[in-house]
Amino acid sequence: MSETTPDAVPAAPAKPQVIEAPADRTRRLRVGGLMLVFALIGLLLAIFTKSGKATFQLVSGDLQNNLLHLPAQAVALLLGIIGVAAAAAYIVRRVPQRYAGWLAALLGICFIGAFLCWAAAGKTFPLANQFQGTLNFATPLILGALAGVLSERAGVINIAIEGQFLVGAFTAAVVSSTTGSAAAALIAAAATGVLMAALLAVFSIKYLVNQVVLGVVLVVFATGITGFLFDEFLQPDANKLNTPEVLTAIKIPGLASIPFFGPILFNQTILVYLTYLAVAVVTFVLFQTRWGLRIRAVGEHPKAADTVGIKVKRIRYSAVLSAGILAGLGGAFFTVGYAGSFSKEMTAGNGFIALAALIMGRWHPIGATVAALFFGFATQLQSQLQIIQVPIPGELLLMAPYLATIIAVAGLVGRVRAPKADGEPYVTD
Repeated sequence: MSETTPDAVPAAPAKPQVIEAPADRTRRLRVGGLMLVFALIGLLLAIFTKSGKATFQLVSGDLQNNLLHLPAQAVALLLGIIGVAAAAAYIVRRVPQRYAGWLAALLGICFIGAFLCWAAAGKTFPLANQFQGTLNFATPLILGALAGVLSERAGVINIAIEGQFLVGAFTAAVVSSTTGSAAAALIAAAATGVLMAALLAVFSIKYLVNQVVLGVVLVVFATGITGFLFDEFLQPDANKLNTPEVLTAIKIPGLASIPFFGPILFNQTILVYLTYLAVAVVTFVLFQTRWGLRIRAVGEHPKAADTVGIKVKRIRYSAVLSAGILAGLGGAFFTVGYAGSFSKEMTAGNGFIALAALIMGRWHPIGATVAALFFGFATQLQSQLQIIQVPIPGELLLMAPYLATIIAVAGLVGRVRAPKADGEPYVTD
């Protein structure tokens, strides 16, 4: 009588082994090493944080209520340890690669949190003012960076954002002063932004002028023409031509009542709300519409796009002119959205900062927005630390976003590549 053996249990299929390319491994270790350096700096700040409480003001102007008291050194140490763990996890690949960006964001939050605990130990830090100022500084940068995304995704380098800012700011101030209409001021600013964009488009697309040189020339032209008109007309008759009304805040019921972030995000002017909308619209248009697909196609490989019937020059014209609307609105923020009057060269190089945000954000609308917020955060933080008298030069904080941009362009945080045909004129055979 033969013995029967029970059926063997089938072995579980082996998980496929992911093979990492040498170049990817080198990039991972390089980025991980950079993350670890920042994590260790954050941990070092935590070690030197004074004992006591760090007080954070959660509502602007309220020094008695809505205060958050935290044990400064304990919280800073916790954030420092989390940051080191995030950097180590990235280096040893304990998390899927698709979550690497989230790890970097976590590290950034931990680093900033540890820094604020160190700065605010034994003091009161106006946290609400910090975020409100960040949004104010970042709004024109976001609009300028989005303008750069649209035009450069289509293959046209837009160095002229600074010039578009200037003419938009000038026009908004004059139109608002003479008409008293905020809507007319914004429309006029957008129109002059389109006019400057048209100069960029015609000379770069039709006449094949070097786009970098052309952009610089347009900035110089805008600086000169607005300065001349200011000296000849606005300054002698400032009461009539240079007293624009600053946009009033519009409170969104319900959303503005959300603790902390509600008053910051949803008690803003119409121009800030248009910025929120612009981020969503540009992202959707670029990646979810036929026009956006054609913009990306002519920016990457215009010859291939032409062979399938896409009008390369027409698409580039439309993208650059649309970008002019955003840049013009960004310029309007400097006068009717914030300052209340126009002065010569008042944009102070913010157009070039928007270009840096564009590069740091890797020519993506969301990335460029985050980079612009980072620039705004660093700019506002400089003034806030001066108020609470932190012994650190404000210039070092202003350097941080530019150093981050250099690091990004150098490839130390991964591959940063402009659209392949960016800056290359298209000539039909």
